[in-house]
Amino acid sequence: MNREMTVDGVRIADDTDTYVIAEIGNNHQGDVEKCKEIFKVAKQHCGVTAVKLQKRDNRTLFTRAMYHSEYNSENAFADTYGAHREKLEFGRDEYVELKRYAKELDITFFATAFDIPSANFLAELDMPAYKIASGDLTNTPLLKHVASFGKPIFVSTGGGTMEDVRRAYETIMPINRHLCILQCTAGYPPEWEQLDLGVITTFRHAFPDAVIGFSSHDSGIAMGPPAHVLGSRVIEKHFTLNRAQKGTDHAFSLEPTGLRKLVRDLQRTKLSLGRGEKRRYDSEVGPIKKMSKKLVAARDLPAGHILTAEDIAIKSPGDGLKPYMFETMVGRRLIKDLKLDDTLRVEDSIAVSEEAITRASA
Repeated sequence: MNREMTVDGVRIADDTDTYVIAEIGNNHQGDVEKCKEIFKVAKQHCGVTAVKLQKRDNRTLFTRAMYHSEYNSENAFADTYGAHREKLEFGRDEYVELKRYAKELDITFFATAFDIPSANFLAELDMPAYKIASGDLTNTPLLKHVASFGKPIFVSTGGGTMEDVRRAYETIMPINRHLCILQCTAGYPPEWEQLDLGVITTFRHAFPDAVIGFSSHDSGIAMGPPAHVLGSRVIEKHFTLNRAQKGTDHAFSLEPTGLRKLVRDLQRTKLSLGRGEKRRYDSEVGPIKKMSKKLVAARDLPAGHILTAEDIAIKSPGDGLKPYMFETMVGRRLIKDLKLDDTLRVEDSIAVSEEAITRASA
């Protein structure tokens, strides 16, 4: 089946580089200029493919009790949870400005839709793709609504079961086949043994017509390359300019140096996998000649001598007959004198009968 999708002109498939999404989330702290700076660093310093925000319609997303609940966290931007979330939320003017700036930078910009009003908000801005957060894996009304836009969809699967993932897949695919399923563990950050990278393989077998990726909440960069080897072609990493800043996501986000190295290592991983074809490279010729072996005379040998195993030594450099020719050379008659360590050549000897070899060995 055809496992590929195209996002904003960039093709994602088994034969492509990993599509790297810098998840900015709320690390902009409600400051559009700070957000633009994060976009710029992600593109120009780190080389990512896309940047992503999160869009919520807070009044309709949360119950009144949750919206008005006290919020005493050290990461709070207001006294109540609703006011905190509103402080971090960008409106239409900010999104229009950020979309313009992303186009200027030549980087893809899209967002997670946490609810149907937010999905509609993003659709009106003609976003090139949509993200569905792990918490909405079971939100089939939202999945159907976003799928109806016909744009590529990235779905995180943190906290879900295989049944939940299959339900989401079966909800989206009849409507929209531009789907990427992201293996994800909804810990912030999760323990290493909870990352379950092997699920990437499970997803590839279960959903052969969907792109498979990895939403990585761990705080390092080491898991990107093995995810690529297992078949992930999208990775999402939280990104900040300073992990010490105020906010819940900064601590497990990558800073610019880490994200740049992740992009670099993913590109190297794709290159290093090659085509699965064993081949010899020009760069190997010199070292292999020095390290490998050839067949040489083990001692001075006169013309007419029939070679025995004791007459042949295996020594470096490997610029002559390969050792696999050893048995072929035993029993041949020399037609020229050889000195110790002289290279054996087939043309310096002739084949003789078994009877002659037996006499020579006697």
